[in-house]
Amino acid sequence: MNGTFSFVDVGESEVGITAGQSQQEVSFLSLKKWRWTPVFALALVLALSLTVGAQTRTGAWLDEVVFVREPNQAQAITRLEVGDIHLYADTLSNAALFQRVEASPFLTYNLSFGSYTELTFNPYGPEFQDGRLNPFSVPRIREAMNMLVDRDYVVNEIYGGLAVPKLFATNSAFPDYARYAAAATALELQYAYDPVKAEQIISEEMEKLGAAKVNGVWHYKGQPVEIIVLIRIEDERLALGDYVATLLEDIGFVTQRLYRTAAEASPLWIAADPSLGLMHIYTGGWISTAIARDTSYNFTQFYMPQGQASPLWEALTPPEEFVEIARRLEHNVFSTLEEREELFVKGWEYALKDSNRIWIVDRQSFTPRRYGVQVAADMAASVQGSWLWAPTLRWEGQVGGSMTIALPNTLVEPWNPIAGSNWVFDSMVQRGTAEDAVVLDPYTGLAYPRRIERAELYIQEGLPVGKTLDWVDLYFVDEIVVPEDTWYEWDPVEQRFITVGEKFPEGLTALRKSVVYYPEDLFDTVKWHDGSPISVGDFVIGMIYGHERAKEESAIYDQSAVPAYQSGMSVFKGVRITSTQPLVIEVYSDAYALDAELSVSTYWPQDTYGPTPWHTLAVMFSAEASQEAVMSAAKASLLNTDWLSLVSGPTLDVLKRHLDNLRASNSIPFGNFLSQYISAEEAAERYANLTRWYQEKGHFWIGTGPFYLDSVHPVEGTLVLKRYEGYPDRADRWDIFAEPMYADLEVEGPARVRQGQTARFDLWVTFDGEPYASDLISDVSFLVVSSAGEVTVSGKAEYVAEGLYEVVLSGDDTAALPVGASQIVGIVVPIPVAKPTMVPASFVVTP
Repeated sequence: MNGTFSFVDVGESEVGITAGQSQQEVSFLSLKKWRWTPVFALALVLALSLTVGAQTRTGAWLDEVVFVREPNQAQAITRLEVGDIHLYADTLSNAALFQRVEASPFLTYNLSFGSYTELTFNPYGPEFQDGRLNPFSVPRIREAMNMLVDRDYVVNEIYGGLAVPKLFATNSAFPDYARYAAAATALELQYAYDPVKAEQIISEEMEKLGAAKVNGVWHYKGQPVEIIVLIRIEDERLALGDYVATLLEDIGFVTQRLYRTAAEASPLWIAADPSLGLMHIYTGGWISTAIARDTSYNFTQFYMPQGQASPLWEALTPPEEFVEIARRLEHNVFSTLEEREELFVKGWEYALKDSNRIWIVDRQSFTPRRYGVQVAADMAASVQGSWLWAPTLRWEGQVGGSMTIALPNTLVEPWNPIAGSNWVFDSMVQRGTAEDAVVLDPYTGLAYPRRIERAELYIQEGLPVGKTLDWVDLYFVDEIVVPEDTWYEWDPVEQRFITVGEKFPEGLTALRKSVVYYPEDLFDTVKWHDGSPISVGDFVIGMIYGHERAKEESAIYDQSAVPAYQSGMSVFKGVRITSTQPLVIEVYSDAYALDAELSVSTYWPQDTYGPTPWHTLAVMFSAEASQEAVMSAAKASLLNTDWLSLVSGPTLDVLKRHLDNLRASNSIPFGNFLSQYISAEEAAERYANLTRWYQEKGHFWIGTGPFYLDSVHPVEGTLVLKRYEGYPDRADRWDIFAEPMYADLEVEGPARVRQGQTARFDLWVTFDGEPYASDLISDVSFLVVSSAGEVTVSGKAEYVAEGLYEVVLSGDDTAALPVGASQIVGIVVPIPVAKPTMVPASFVVTP
């Protein structure tokens, strides 16, 4: 099912709401105010490109991009300097390498803030299948690990200052952290580094498990308790893993340190049966591939069984109340922002109690490249996670040419669009071949239309939804009634949709109605890489298979798909195609985003891990039904069969055999229903095109993006993309975004404050040395942390003048502060970029 985007914003409108103004009017007024932001820079570029003689090249600027494997960061810098590679698509946080890049006359870099590091625990237990004890099956031991790790040490000694301590899945550079900074700070103080307390808790729980210390070493059933630490070796996690292993040895555990690359580690943690105990701890790393205006989904992604189709996630057993909090936050099941805040903070508290993973640092990263390389980089994900790298990558002042990009790893896990590799190294290449119906602004996370023409959004009156851009029309209504002929649920036995009228004869209502209008020439201008025109069938099959995979009666049933399906169906109210020419799709749901632009459901044929042309899916589903190859790692592990890959490995022969069978029979998947939308002639053409494609390219990966996958070389770890000449968009469509307007903040105030006396602090907010315009700032706030480690006061700073805000602590505020060193933390949330700025300043409280 196609839901809303998970990146949303609750920032205030930039103009005040006066009596009689609706939210729509406020959004309209805000667009009338001129400002130089990424929104208007892009609009201006799009307009000028049509009138100032911009080149008429379509698709990518480059003719070819070659991806190579380079796991060693220092060696990658050397290869960049000599021109062997031109961009190293990784987010680095090594201080020495950063200094080297800054000093090089050949190199430059992009900064990003979306990468983060954690420790993933195996929660199975208390014993593995072979009888070994797993201490991390106990939530309280996992929780204590938060206090055993000195995050400040990790930041300064391992990351050289290019990171900040991290306690939550919520990225500290994203808006949600700033919104709830007071609660976050209180929890950070509660779980501060305290190795004595951590060891005490761990010892208590180990004794409850029946373990005992013998000569300072924990034993269980007469054997030392050994902890297997699975350590990634490509970056700072090598040192982090050694540090954590040493901490565990210091409190009585024996450790086995397994040093592995990404590809070597994957079968031991994400694809393995956790009951086998192939690892206890994994040094995990993640990246947000867009600005997360709403990080609510993190609770589901990292703490719920449906977060990922992996045996490790299936072993998670979160408390029921935590499950409900995650569900409500994922689908925005709340009526006010205050209710959301309460859910969010409770979610943090439950996450810390459960701690199936503990967060270590948010990385402040750089992505190095040679001078002359131009590319649009995302503020969160830099180049490797951006959807815009492919249409914007070019040599400065040049059309065409080739470029070589190195990645730390390639072809890490099998590629398939439904449950394939989730590694960013793989997804970067995939995104060069694909596209979605919308594209996200790399600085704000707001969506712009890429393939859709326009959208309408109807929201039940009173819900906290706003809009910024004019491509979506937002309406608030008293009630949204779902039409009786809307498709609600797929019946895998009868191979048809059950309508809302059948399922709910008493009627059904929804909180959100999304209407997407595709352009009239969509089916003429957009073609898959094998030459097949995109068709209605590509959209309708996407409305079917999410249901099909979660139904036991289905030939492609996958139990790992059930939790996510059940969660989605708790808010899904139906989908309806009101026109096929042009294509118009209505979606009804109780899930909504706080930004209208991110609440639009498109059903574009693109799943989480790649493009989904119906004829490729038909081959995949046929192979899955035979159980010769299956789409998810969890099902592959369960059946002891191959995890399906469209680009390499033994499943290619399986897929070719099933393609031949489908072509011979000219079968249409879910044919009793889809034959209404897919003709026999289209099926024959599609299968012929895919057969020819496989004969020429040796793989089944096709998309509609600006590049196509020309060749795959698994042994060498090399992939070659070439420009897709049939891509309809102008090459300069996404070329220019304004410089990200990060806010600089300086906090000035007294060094000493006497208890009971008023104290004033000035917050200076600037950009590029000039005052930051107040109409470009969503919020300026503060909090005060006392010497006792408590948040004593928080609130909004008062506007004084452009670039200057004031905080006045009253006599009562300062009287409540104990004697000693306190801190005031200023917080600025700009509008043009989604990254808040937080700066502390210390002062001493005297009697």
